[in-house]
Amino acid sequence: MNLRNLTILLGSTTTVLAATIISPSLPGMADAFSDVPNVDLLVPLALTMPALFIAVGALFAGYLLDKIGRRPVLIVSLILYGVFGTVGFFLDSLIGILISRAILGLAVAGIMSGFTTLILDYFEGDELNKFLGWQGAFIGLGGMVFLLAAGILADVGWKFPFLVHLFALLILPGVFISIVEPEKLPNASESRAVDAGKLPWRQVAPIYMIALVGMIIFFVFPVQIPFYLAENPEITGSQVGLALSLNTLSSVIAALLYQRIKARFSFQFIVGLIFIFFALNHFIVSLSPSYSIVVTGLLVGGLGIGLFPPNNSGWLATVTQPQIRGKAVGGMTSLTFLGQFLSPIVTQPIIERVGLADTFTLLAIVTLLIGLLFFTVFRMKRPFYSEPLPIEQARP
Repeated sequence: MNLRNLTILLGSTTTVLAATIISPSLPGMADAFSDVPNVDLLVPLALTMPALFIAVGALFAGYLLDKIGRRPVLIVSLILYGVFGTVGFFLDSLIGILISRAILGLAVAGIMSGFTTLILDYFEGDELNKFLGWQGAFIGLGGMVFLLAAGILADVGWKFPFLVHLFALLILPGVFISIVEPEKLPNASESRAVDAGKLPWRQVAPIYMIALVGMIIFFVFPVQIPFYLAENPEITGSQVGLALSLNTLSSVIAALLYQRIKARFSFQFIVGLIFIFFALNHFIVSLSPSYSIVVTGLLVGGLGIGLFPPNNSGWLATVTQPQIRGKAVGGMTSLTFLGQFLSPIVTQPIIERVGLADTFTLLAIVTLLIGLLFFTVFRMKRPFYSEPLPIEQARP
């Protein structure tokens, strides 16, 4: 594997750091700021705050990627990530931590959109599906390693997992040395498609909606599992980190199998499969806060999350043209992380009313229905979903 590809894959792992790395610290953070009003809402927001600003920042990042290039956006974003991801270790203010997490989110928007756009620029066909699978595997493997480290560090002190964000600075040399801009892409007036400069909304809308809803449903786990397991006082922060990391272990397996799965099934069928895995995850976890049962559920759910990013990105590549790809990926990134941010806001009222276990059961039912809907639509061959562009339009 050459340095360029390794840089892209390692850089992609930084996104999971922002999403879940402080998850094992949440109970300790809640104790440390127990005198702060609304701490029960603010502490989970420390985990999901980057997601809101990724959602906003990705729209601008997509524009900048197409306007000034992939490389400068990545360089600036990685520097911001390393600085503001780590600063939480030194802060003694919950509000200060939330602000730093917001800036971290803007950095992640540039990183995730930039590396994913480069993948769509550099690869096509089976090679694209293969590399998207590798990207998903590296994200999952990074999540497993970093969450294990975060769980161990959280036992030392709840602030220590913030230091893991320094990893982003190790990616910078690879970007400087190996990342080059793709060949000049045609502008809208040069394209053979009449509206090539505009997003094909009918085609991208289903992909965007899947990204939003899927993350609202899935992200309940990194937010709520630490509190669910905390009902057992014998479970440590490192065990919470291990449980969440095993979720990413199974996602690695699914991501590595993505190319083979895609060779047999459509994007839409795979969406149905993803939501079925999510439903099983929720149902198993709802049975008991027993550590073994929760780990089993997370292992099953990891199969779904491993297929989720490569399937969405691959589907998006088939319905968008190169000169608007940064914008298209930025939109998908925005809605993916908006779903992460909205997840605790949507689910917290339900949790307060019926409890965590029953919330997992309700989400299992909703997710199962979504999965069955996609299976049914796929079998009926209904045209609500988008068909791929002809190859001569997709890649001039």
